[in-house]
Amino acid sequence: MTPNLNKKILIAPSLLSADFSKLAQEVKAVEKAGADLLHLDVMDGLFVPNLTFGPLVISSIRPHSNLIFDVHLMIESPERYIKDFADSGADWISIHAEATKHLHRAIWKIKELDKKAGVALNPHTPLEIIKYVLEDLDYVLIMTVNPGFGGQKFIKNCLSKIKELKELIEKRGLNTLIEVDGGINAETAPEVIKAGAKILVAGSAIFGEKDYAKAIEALKSST
Repeated sequence: MTPNLNKKILIAPSLLSADFSKLAQEVKAVEKAGADLLHLDVMDGLFVPNLTFGPLVISSIRPHSNLIFDVHLMIESPERYIKDFADSGADWISIHAEATKHLHRAIWKIKELDKKAGVALNPHTPLEIIKYVLEDLDYVLIMTVNPGFGGQKFIKNCLSKIKELKELIEKRGLNTLIEVDGGINAETAPEVIKAGAKILVAGSAIFGEKDYAKAIEALKSST
């Protein structure tokens, strides 16, 4: 499953902000509303101070959607569970550079399972940490809030990091995508797009609205 990368902007609603009492319906609703991917935040209560869901939840909603399942592992030593999430229906898997001692090995574990591999970076983490693995990545996920909870305020200092990453990707002649997660709404979306983002993760800006299609279109048309 591959979204149309020719689109200017791709929107990935974050399931963390959905109504968990009706997940299948929520997934179907955002797909119908024009979402390009579905962002699934997996938290272990160790790497971040929150718990969400695991492979069983992902496998339970997989039959209800044809969207790309963009699984963001906010867990310690993610290499332990990469295969479990791949088997559950993940199409893209991102791991935090801060959460593993063997980043290159973990990235290739994802790629060997024929999944798109991404690395996520917390707001304070410098780009230097992915300097020697950038060529191996399909995408980089820049966190613009401190991970762990939805609905946080966008950290503007991260805009320069997005811009710097975009310049680095272009300088190396790569096709690596830039995904941004945290505080994305109609006001912040134009800023991250201008800085170089291709994929916008949005939670409450979509699931907090009555009209999902209108909310997604507002983000897609941000310039």
